[in-house]
Amino acid sequence: MPPMADLNELTRMIVDALPGADVEVLDQGGGDHLWARVVAPQFAGKTLIAQHRLVYAAVQPRFDDGSIHALALSTSAPEAS
Repeated sequence: MPPMADLNELTRMIVDALPGADVEVLDQGGGDHLWARVVAPQFAGKTLIAQHRLVYAAVQPRFDDGSIHALALSTSAPEAS
């Protein structure tokens, strides 16, 4: 059985990849289905798809090791939130 996701670690991974981001990660059930709200200055001028790709890239190691099965996202730039 894969390890459960560590929400604090995932938050750090996203903030490390997107310095200055405001990040909230919640477990939606089972420990591997998560939801994250990310407001980051790096998202300015980017499409939602581009924003989501940045977040997914930040946590890809946890998808790879099976800690995360699904990650729903709500993303925006600070001025849009």
